[in-house]
Amino acid sequence: MASVVIAIDESETSDIAFEWYVTNFHKPGNKVILLHVPESYINATTMSPGRVMELQRESDGKTTDLKQKFIDKASKLGIEAEFRVENADKPGHAIVDVAQKENATFVVTGTRGMGKFRRTIMGSVSDFVVHHAHCPVLVCRHKDK
Repeated sequence: MASVVIAIDESETSDIAFEWYVTNFHKPGNKVILLHVPESYINATTMSPGRVMELQRESDGKTTDLKQKFIDKASKLGIEAEFRVENADKPGHAIVDVAQKENATFVVTGTRGMGKFRRTIMGSVSDFVVHHAHCPVLVCRHKDK
């Protein structure tokens, strides 16, 4: 039985990554972990506490919607999936850590397709996961329209 970590967020590339996994790799009996690392506002020192709380509530609502969306998708396809939320400053680190703890067979993630300059300045979650995960990583790019 394979253990698969699928990193998800609100982006279209998360949908593409999930669908690609289902179409090309899923086998009955695989342990599927839908992993979401929401944006953190805990260290937002330049905002008022009220604004931080408002943003956190908004983030919690998005997480609830995301969970419902992906659990429904998996369920309709007959896939048992666990939705997990990891709070971390750096999503890439959280993805690698969960994959390690779960002894994942592989990780599936999308990519936002940032340009080289932007990726160099901001860092890339998928790039970090590819270089630090202990298992194979499948990075799904955005489909051309």
